[in-house]
Amino acid sequence: MLASVINIESLEMKTTLDRVLLWLMAPLAMAILALPANADAGRRKLIISQDAYGPGGSNMQSILMLLQAPDVDVLGIVVGSGDGWRDENIQHTLRLLEIAGRPEVPVHAGTVFPLLNSAEKTQRWESLYGELSYKGAWSKPIDKKRHADPYVVPALPEGMAAIKPAAETGVDFMIRKVHEFPGQVTIWAAGPLTDLAVAARLDSSFSSLAKELVFMGGSFRPVPAANAFADEYRHNTRLEFNLRWDPEAASIVLHEPWKKVLQVPVDPTTATMFRPELLARIANGKTHFASYIGQYGQPFPMWDELAAMVWIDPGIVKASSTMLVDVDTSFTAGYGNTLSWALGKGPRLGERPVLVIQEIDVPRFEQLTVDLLTRPQTVNSERAQAQ
Repeated sequence: MLASVINIESLEMKTTLDRVLLWLMAPLAMAILALPANADAGRRKLIISQDAYGPGGSNMQSILMLLQAPDVDVLGIVVGSGDGWRDENIQHTLRLLEIAGRPEVPVHAGTVFPLLNSAEKTQRWESLYGELSYKGAWSKPIDKKRHADPYVVPALPEGMAAIKPAAETGVDFMIRKVHEFPGQVTIWAAGPLTDLAVAARLDSSFSSLAKELVFMGGSFRPVPAANAFADEYRHNTRLEFNLRWDPEAASIVLHEPWKKVLQVPVDPTTATMFRPELLARIANGKTHFASYIGQYGQPFPMWDELAAMVWIDPGIVKASSTMLVDVDTSFTAGYGNTLSWALGKGPRLGERPVLVIQEIDVPRFEQLTVDLLTRPQTVNSERAQAQ
């Protein structure tokens, strides 16, 4: 009987104590609930490295896709030369971010020139081995958009940006972020790999601190498509512009100790085309950038868009293979060509395994791209909430 009384009294004391604790903790709980939610918690951290030639086109449309992905936090964009010159590309990117309602995403200046390759070296190569079908910023001016001076920024068709690029260089930014978030940052590169090579040489831990490298570039055995864009690889199946612009940088990057490397070469992109009807569906959407796509969207093969979607949703991949990959840096007919070997069969000079995407589900890819670029826009960054 006494034991029962003691148990009852103990229970009553515990209940009273619990009530007191709840009363004392209530203000703290309310304060915690009142704090702004961390929109970046659980999101995949991403740095975009892009040559960002615009307006519209594959470079810019892929950036929009990555900005729209609901589970992605774009930490920043590093813009260098390639398809066009760096300084003009930066302005196209800044203006795109304004139009897309994402001015909080920082844009950092990358490199202007390749490590060793140059216009003069390219001309000499062409005199020996034949004209390249595409040379990016070194291409002959075919319209008013092309210019030879790398530091000229002409008036942009889409309007000049009011926001400014970040003061920190792109290389320093990437190094700082992989140290800030070790093992969490994906480096997604859809242009030449010069900035990544410089970062790797300045900080030997850069690549090992990153979560992974995803890049668009290289060529293996692409099936020639029935369009003019196939000229680049129709007779040179191992040649692709992103790696050809700076072969030395690409080779450096492919020898770095990344935890994981995923490559989207030309091969699976030959079955794609951003057809006018797809662009029209996006232009009729309710996004901030719908009219931008309607005016400047380009019906090109979906080179960079595919590299974006493979990372966003790997379910579109139908075939892939892991192999050793490098780039030919000899000044021969094969300069800039993609080299590859089966695992264990390379020259053993530090080649690393690369997961190479070979085939994708094109209808699913197109549908996911349209869905992503027409979805209601949400603030997917804590930095945006602070604006």
